[in-house]
Amino acid sequence: MAGVAVLVLALLGGIGAWLYARNLDGDLARTDPFAEITGGRPAKTVDGALNILLVGSDSRDPDAPVDTKSQWRADTIIVMHIPADHQEAYLVSIPRDLYVPIPQSAGADCGSGQRAKINAAFAFGGLPLAVRTVECFTDVRIDHVMAIDFAGFKQVTDALGGVDLKVERTITSIHKPYRTFTKGTNHMDGTEALDWIRQRKQFPDGDFARMRHQQEFLRALLDKAASTGTLANPKKLNDFLQSVTAAATVDQGFSVTDMALQFRNLRGENLTFVTSPNSGSQTINGESVVVSDREKALAMYRAMSSDTMADWVKANQPKGTEGG
Repeated sequence: MAGVAVLVLALLGGIGAWLYARNLDGDLARTDPFAEITGGRPAKTVDGALNILLVGSDSRDPDAPVDTKSQWRADTIIVMHIPADHQEAYLVSIPRDLYVPIPQSAGADCGSGQRAKINAAFAFGGLPLAVRTVECFTDVRIDHVMAIDFAGFKQVTDALGGVDLKVERTITSIHKPYRTFTKGTNHMDGTEALDWIRQRKQFPDGDFARMRHQQEFLRALLDKAASTGTLANPKKLNDFLQSVTAAATVDQGFSVTDMALQFRNLRGENLTFVTSPNSGSQTINGESVVVSDREKALAMYRAMSSDTMADWVKANQPKGTEGG
């Protein structure tokens, strides 16, 4: 879900607003999630393939101390792979309950620590340990990190005048004020959309339904932001971009101007959404977790590292599901 910030900021490349983009760069909150990984690493330039860890959180505390338990948690975890030609993007959703090895610390070996839900890495060590855990699990180098506060998405969505989302079955929200979502296409403002993409218990596939709705929300946001109605309206575009930067925290090397130039061709139709291959939910040590399909996941993440995701998707995605 957080990927909308990167992708929509890329629209700046199309309108040539470089001075404006530089100002946005200065407005973004910064963090250094790579400092403890092999003593830090140089920032990767945006040429060539790029992997960005996107995190949607209910808290703005990405610098949670590594050595103390934190209240910071990630409800959305996506690895976004952008191939070297920068003409498309693959967004791999990682279930927050995926059972993975978590290193003892952000600077520890991959074989250290214990197995737990991947979300625990964020709680135990903030973004630094989360990056290390994702890299250990996928064997994919993370080049940049972007964390977005869920609350900020209310303003992001409202700045666009709301979005249209498909509701596949009528449900009642489990959160106050217990609004009803009626089957069919619903126009939602920020508060309604945020409530909708948090629902999971009312669906047979639970958290997988929640991830699917997040992917649909991300596409709807991007399409709305890329629409003529937004691009041709300076105030609406400004409100939208300002709301995105207000909600986002990025790594030290993240550059809005570079992203704008390199990813200016990305639009909703250029996105392919994938869920990290898994065998579904199982009970381990008394708790329900999602178990990775080791063979399929390994093949997919190898494709990401070798920049051959297009071939993997063609061979593995059911026909008609590409892009969502």
